[in-house]
Amino acid sequence: MHIRPEGEAMHGPVLVNWLLAALAMGSGGYCGWRVRHARRAGRAAATCGDGRSARPESDVLEAAMGLGMAGMALLPGVAWGWPYALLAAVLLVGALAGRGAGLRAHRLHHGIGALAMAYMALAMAGGPPGGHAGHHAGPAGLPVVTGLLLVYFGGYALWEGSRVIAAGGPAVAAPLPRACRAAMGIGMFAMLLTM
Repeated sequence: MHIRPEGEAMHGPVLVNWLLAALAMGSGGYCGWRVRHARRAGRAAATCGDGRSARPESDVLEAAMGLGMAGMALLPGVAWGWPYALLAAVLLVGALAGRGAGLRAHRLHHGIGALAMAYMALAMAGGPPGGHAGHHAGPAGLPVVTGLLLVYFGGYALWEGSRVIAAGGPAVAAPLPRACRAAMGIGMFAMLLTM
């Protein structure tokens, strides 16, 4: 039986888990606040800071993803995999049936994110091929799939981060939703990297 060194959890050192959880909880909490604020104000959506109207669906999904990432960072297990697998299926089917390229791309991105979360939860619960769950004998999951997801979320975090920098200026609150999306992309990248 392999015992983890003291101070080490599923994603590495406990400090890393808490930092990932704080990052995800902050981003998810902000998105949840945006949903509540938009409803209180009687508006259908808040603005993204670039004049476009944000869909409430986006904030709800980003809140669910952020809170799920925080939960996975602190309490890893297979229980996180199945709900996100179902959410991924719904979003990927919705991406195929969506009207307009923007809505399809939005649902596809969140579908990939939910699929990545399901993949991480199930891969970490199953452990490395040929080993037992929780051992550090090798990488959890399939290296090719993990690599593709790393490339996707690394690229997404860089792309969204560059949009935050480009949207900067005197109004700090304007790029905040984008900064939250970039932070969640970084969080997904970090969680995948530690598998």
